[in-house]
Parts: sequence; C-alpha cells; structure tokens
Amino acid sequence: MQVLDYTHNQGLVAASFFVALVAGFTGLSLTKGLSARSFAQRKLAIALSSVALGGGIWSMHFVAMLGLQLPIQFYYDSAVTLASALVAILVVGVALLILHFWQRTRMTLALAGTTVGLGVLAMHYIGMAGLELCRALYTPGGIAMAVAASCVLNIAAFSIAYGERSHRNILLGTAGFGLAVFTVHFIAIAGTSFIPLEVTSQVGPLIGNETLAIGVVLTSFALCGAFLLTGVTFLKPSPAVLEQPNADTAPQPAANVEPEAEAVPVSRQIPYEQEGRTQFFSTDAVAAIRAEGHYTHLYTASGQHFCSWSITEAERRLAQTDFIKTHRSYLINPAHVSGFERLKDNGVCHFDIPGLAKVPVSRSRLKDVRAALGV
Repeated sequence: MQVLDYTHNQGLVAASFFVALVAGFTGLSLTKGLSARSFAQRKLAIALSSVALGGGIWSMHFVAMLGLQLPIQFYYDSAVTLASALVAILVVGVALLILHFWQRTRMTLALAGTTVGLGVLAMHYIGMAGLELCRALYTPGGIAMAVAASCVLNIAAFSIAYGERSHRNILLGTAGFGLAVFTVHFIAIAGTSFIPLEVTSQVGPLIGNETLAIGVVLTSFALCGAFLLTGVTFLKPSPAVLEQPNADTAPQPAANVEPEAEAVPVSRQIPYEQEGRTQFFSTDAVAAIRAEGHYTHLYTASGQHFCSWSITEAERRLAQTDFIKTHRSYLINPAHVSGFERLKDNGVCHFDIPGLAKVPVSRSRLKDVRAALGV
C-alpha cells in the first residue's frame, strides 16, 4: 500500500485562517445583546449566526483541504461536501440555542463548546469521506487527539466570548475561535495518511482546487459582511440618539436664561424582562445591579434577570435609595450584603445570592461602602 506524501499551499492555509476569524467575529457579534430582543429576533439572529459561524467553520476546513497538495489528482464529491457543511451549521445552531435559551453557566458553556468541538470533527471527517481518487486513513490515536483538542479549544473559545459579553471579549473570543478551528484541522490532518485509489476514468471537476478555494473564500467574506450589515438593524439605538431633537425644529433656550435641570424621578421599582414582558422588582428585593454593555443584570433571591437600564441610568434613578456604587460596573443594596472583606486598597462585598458570590469594591468607593455597611 503506497502512502502519499503531501504538502500545503501556504497562501490557501493563510486564507483559511482569515476565513475562520471573519466567521467567528460575525457569529459572535450577531449574538451580542440577544437577551434584550424578542423571541423572533433572537431566533433570526441565531439562524444568521449559525450560517455565518457554521459556514465559516466549513469554509475554513474546505479551503485548507483545497490547499492540500498530493502527487496525484484528487477532488471532492459534491453531495458529501454539502452534507459536511450542513452538519457544521446544524451543530453551531444547537450550541447557540443552548447559550441563548438556557441559563448561562459553566456547564452550559462546556456543553456548547463540546457540541461545536464534536461537530467540527464530524464535519471534517464527513468532508474527508468525499475525497475522490484517493482515500484517507486514520489512526485511533490521531482521532482521539483531534477530539480532545477540538473540545478543549472550543470550550475555551466560548468561555472567553461568553464569560462577559463585552467588545473586548468578543474580539478575544474571535481569536480563540479562529485558532481553535484552524488548529483542530491540522491536528486531524497530522493523524491522517492518504493512499491512491485505482480508477478507470479520469473525469474530474471543471475548475481547479485553487480557483474553487478563491471562490469559497470570497463567498464566505461576502456572506459574513452581509450578515454583519443585517445585524446592525437589530441594534437598539441609545436613548440619547432616540431623544436627540432636530436642530432645525428644536426650541432654543432664551438668552441669558439658565435651562432648568431635568428632574430624575426616584424609582421604587426596577424593571426586568421575562418571557417577552416587562415586569418589576421592588428596590428592596434587588441585591445588586451589574453592567452588561448598554444594559444591566439584576440579582435577586430568585436569580439573575435582564434589565434594559444602563448602569448610568440605574445610578441616576436609584440615587435617593439605599443603593450605592461599589465599582464602575456595580450598584449594591447594603441590606443584602452578607460579609465584607478588606483587600489592601480595595475590598469585596459577599452575598448569599444565586449567581452572585461577591462584588468588587474599588479604591475610590471603599470609604463610602464601609460607611454604608458601618465597618
């Protein structure tokens, strides 16, 4: 049995990595802030993200495989190749549904990462089964190493991207995701050998591998770009933009008259979203409020809840209540604090609340927090 030597087209290898990065950024960006949207918008965003992310995974692997150079002619069965792409989109969709319709915990992050990790390899090996004129051979050790690497790397990528849904974490998650799918492909290839098959005809594709790879890369970039532009329509404008008056029609203040300061109503209830409805907690029931991008999360005895207020708006509306700011991202209700810990020039407030063990206290807020707690 003759085992074929192989090399890679370095240009297509680099292109495959950039495809993975673009797809990762598109998918992770489209899913940012989904908890603030309706069920219909969430489902549509997840569908678009699944196509972008899953299609990007498949495109990265396919472009890298088109960059594979063997001493014989080879090509791919179109039906098997299409099936591998559908598998990638499906498993990514399942992972995103887990992340956005279940309570997000370390367990769900691990489950989503494992789902994508196994799906990536299923897509890879299904795609390899579509090879014509040669056959891929695998070793149990090579498959086991690819499975372990795929699951670990994808869990890490999702943990970074979904640990905190900030722009920074999306960029870090994009890099992690791109490295994960790129690395897994070449780990799987390293555990693969190729042998030629005897054929009676030399009928092959009408276009070469390099031309096909360029087409896949351009199509992937175009789809990701279109989805990113589509996703912009889901973004909720900030209140300042919505309330900004037209310069031509807005009334102008009279000369030498100080504009009257806008009165901020004191809130005794805090809104949160659940099952498509806005509901309310009394301020006494809320232990802490944490910033999450342009929105916030409330922590109560019943768990974590999404609030449409920004941390700045929450601070303004709760200024005359017992809430105090401990950190740029946190407001707390001192009545719910179960313990306080001094750490050099800052501190930590401890809570017995589901999903909220402790809240940081910054140096500039330490004095006010200690005074409110009486320590």
